Amino acid sequence: MKAKGTNGKHLGGPPYGYRADPQDKDHWILDEDAAPVVKLIFDLAIAGKGPSQIARILEADGVLTTKALYAQRKGKPMPERPCHWVEQSVAGILERMEYTGCVCNFKTYSKSYKLKKRIPNAPEDMFILPDTQEAIITQEQWDRVQELRQHKRRMTKAERQGLFSGLVVCADCGSKLHFATCKNFDGKQDHYVCAKYKSGRGTCSAHYIREDVLRDVVLERIRAVTEYIRADVEGFQEDWLMCQREEQEKSIREDKRRLEKAKKRLADIDKLITRIYEDMVLGNLSQERYQKMLEGYEAEQAALNNEVIGLEDWVATREEMEDNVDQFLALLEKYVDIPELTPTIVNEFVKQIIVYAPDKSSGKRTQKVKIVFNFLEEVEVPEISEPVITQTTYGRRKTA
Repeated sequence: MKAKGTNGKHLGGPPYGYRADPQDKDHWILDEDAAPVVKLIFDLAIAGKGPSQIARILEADGVLTTKALYAQRKGKPMPERPCHWVEQSVAGILERMEYTGCVCNFKTYSKSYKLKKRIPNAPEDMFILPDTQEAIITQEQWDRVQELRQHKRRMTKAERQGLFSGLVVCADCGSKLHFATCKNFDGKQDHYVCAKYKSGRGTCSAHYIREDVLRDVVLERIRAVTEYIRADVEGFQEDWLMCQREEQEKSIREDKRRLEKAKKRLADIDKLITRIYEDMVLGNLSQERYQKMLEGYEAEQAALNNEVIGLEDWVATREEMEDNVDQFLALLEKYVDIPELTPTIVNEFVKQIIVYAPDKSSGKRTQKVKIVFNFLEEVEVPEISEPVITQTTYGRRKTA
């Protein structure tokens, strides 16, 4: 099984969305009935829907569950509720990396063959091989959904959900800003407030900001970014990459120093291991003491080898950096004109919104907000007030 898994073969059967290739049972091909449903589930997740909401939407649309679809194909009795999706099934689909077209083996392990309990493996201990079957979703979509699922978004009692729920954080304490509303609000009173404010009895200030103000700021910034970049795509790409390269070159110099230091220490450890072995053979060091020292040196040696490998892979970071700007440019092509914000647009463009405490020292209420876009470094919006005043910095260029 280990050999098969590391050779790029799937260790399990195809999940919902795929089926086994009749010509090669180890190869998966798209299931023409289920693959569109998988894509819809990920689209709904990017639109801000949670597993339970997605399950209700699928049921309302009359989509057959996995069990019902397979029963229908095999001519077996259908379940009592053939379209009754449960949130656990939806969550399981959203967690499957194979929908990006890869092989993902060894996702769990057991401490002993005598134990049935399976323990989730760390990503670095899994075997992942890309481009082994046709993808249903892109890697970027899968990554974004995993990020969004880390931020729980619950409906309020007023049955409304904040457009930016899960994305807005406090600049001072790092907590989420909770979405606050009620049935009597007409929308203008909907607002976000720091989770640690607790009506003045907590450890942080309110960091209060209204949703309609935030909606205007984010929409204006997205429009400004898209217009700015479209006006000079090549210039923006060159400036942004140049800015990134300067930072990267600095980190590369530091990495090279660390690399030289690590390699020198590895050479020293080899000499030390030889020396303590000779001391043990000559009787100058006990067997127990030798074994303990050897284990310590070997552990340090393994850690240093991992560090050397990581430092030597700095080129991969640069390739990823260039991919990020390409992905952002592709997103701009997708949304040529944005009349208003939707959950999908917000989740595709915005990674995080950092809200600072308001400043009233000038006699007017001003508030600093920082918007972090997906695929790019932070794009700052230094000051907003009511009316809103914003400014954005892109690498070395500035535009008001």
